[in-house]
Amino acid sequence: MEETLGFADLLRLMDERSTAFRAAVASAPSLDVRVPTCPEWALFDLVQHLGEGRRRWAAIVAAGPADAPVAVPAPLVPRERAALLDWFTASTAELLDALREAGPDRGCWTWWGSSQSPQTSGAVARHQLQQVAVHTYDAQVAVGAPQPLPDEVTLDGVDEFLTTCCATTAAWPHKPAVVDYHATEGRSWRLWLSADGARTARLPASAGEGPEAADVSARGTANELVMFLHGRTQMDSLQLDGDRGIFDQLIAWEPEE
Repeated sequence: MEETLGFADLLRLMDERSTAFRAAVASAPSLDVRVPTCPEWALFDLVQHLGEGRRRWAAIVAAGPADAPVAVPAPLVPRERAALLDWFTASTAELLDALREAGPDRGCWTWWGSSQSPQTSGAVARHQLQQVAVHTYDAQVAVGAPQPLPDEVTLDGVDEFLTTCCATTAAWPHKPAVVDYHATEGRSWRLWLSADGARTARLPASAGEGPEAADVSARGTANELVMFLHGRTQMDSLQLDGDRGIFDQLIAWEPEE
C-alpha cells in the first residue's frame, strides 16, 4: 500500500503551489476580482486569508506541544499588489522555516485532535499543502485560468481530507453507513460512519470483492475527488453508485465533540 508524501516533498510542493498562487494573483486585472469558488471574497481577501494562515500556523508549529493555539497579532496587510505579494511570500517563508526547524515529528496544537491525523508538525505540513493547493485553484478560477492540481498533491489530498477533516470520534447522527471513494488512478478509500464516529482507511486493489459492500461510492480522478471534498464542485461531477443522500448528510454534518 502506498505511503503518504514525505516531509521534504510536502514542503517542496507547498513552495511550488505558493509560487503558482502568486502567479495567478499577479495576472489578475485587479485585486477586486471576485473569487467564484469563495463567493464572499475578492482576490485581495483570498491572499489575506492565506497569508495570515501561513503566519498563524508558523507560530503554532514553533510553539511546540500546547493545549491551545498561540495568540498571533493581526498583521498589517498591504493593499498594493506588489507589496501584498511580497508579504505573502514572506508569510510562506515563515511557515516553511518553522516546519523545517521543527521537523515532521514534533508535537503541536491542531484543531483535529480527535481525527486520525497526528498532532504533529508533519500533519500540519500535510494539511497546509492542501490548503494552499486548493486556494491556488481558487485564485486561478478568479482569473479565468483554472488548472488541475498536480497528481501527487491530489492523491495525497483525498487521504489527507478523509483522515483529518472526516475522521472523528463524534457520533454520526444517522443510520450507519459505508462510503467508498475511488480514484481512477488506482487508489481507493473507505469511510465508516456510525455512533462511534467516523474512521477511514485505504482499500486494497481488490476492494469491492469482500462481504461488506459500500452504501454509496464516488468515482473520479483524484483531482475531481479533492475538488468535491473541498466543496469546489458538486457531486454530479463524479460517478456515483448507491444512496447519494448519504453524501448530502455528510456535507451537512457538523460534528460536536
